[in-house]
Amino acid sequence: MARVHVDLSGPPQTMLATLYAKALDADAPKSILGDEYAKAAVQQIDYDWAATTITARRAPSVAIRSAHFDNWARQFLAAHPESTVLHAGCGLDARVYRLDPGPDVRWFDIDYPDVIRLHEQVYPARDGYHRVAASVTDPQWLADIPADRPTLFLGEGLTMYLTKDEGLALLRRVVGRFPSGELQFDAFNTLGIRTQFLNSVVRRSGSTLCWGIHGPSDILDAVPGVRQLAWQSVFDSETFQLVSPAVRRLGRIMALAPMLRNMAQYHRYAF
Repeated sequence: MARVHVDLSGPPQTMLATLYAKALDADAPKSILGDEYAKAAVQQIDYDWAATTITARRAPSVAIRSAHFDNWARQFLAAHPESTVLHAGCGLDARVYRLDPGPDVRWFDIDYPDVIRLHEQVYPARDGYHRVAASVTDPQWLADIPADRPTLFLGEGLTMYLTKDEGLALLRRVVGRFPSGELQFDAFNTLGIRTQFLNSVVRRSGSTLCWGIHGPSDILDAVPGVRQLAWQSVFDSETFQLVSPAVRRLGRIMALAPMLRNMAQYHRYAF
């Protein structure tokens, strides 16, 4: 079978790096995600994967973030077996297949049209699963989602690619439209934004990171109707313990400086 050719730039290109990391992790002796769907997707795509700069050594640092949000999403789905999931900026993540939600979950993956076209070529359809070809900042796609269930908005690797105004407007629209639910996303602080040139994946894609978030007050003060459930540094998360001892030691050293400790953060809010 012919492989799928890709020609992407900017933020959509970074999804190839995260996909490849998950595929490499799937082959690791102690896989974090065990994502066989990502591995199969990589095998279907015609791309110079070495150009992503992702190696087997770097792969766990990508996989632990997805594992963290898999855990939070599982908790939400366990509490709300009849719900809606908005996986915003989904890229080529196979989360809906990894989590395999129940029959009463309505799941939407949202990303740019060229990303969704590629997603449809490498992943199968499934009941209750919908792909939405749109920019996450376009208000129209959200207006088309039924607002009759508790709703999880999940934005892994998304906020930093939005401007502050775009990001806050998106979160406000979600909270304003649905009866209840959660917001789950990760963020960089302003140091993380200023040092983006050190991130080879971002630099190679030609992307620009924009929105730095210092902590929960940046969200609580700007998005009416939300309350904080969890906020933590990546270094403090349970999944960070799954990386190598050397990386854990480096994390402990970095965590001694507050700006470095909170360079990458996980946010969780109820509404």
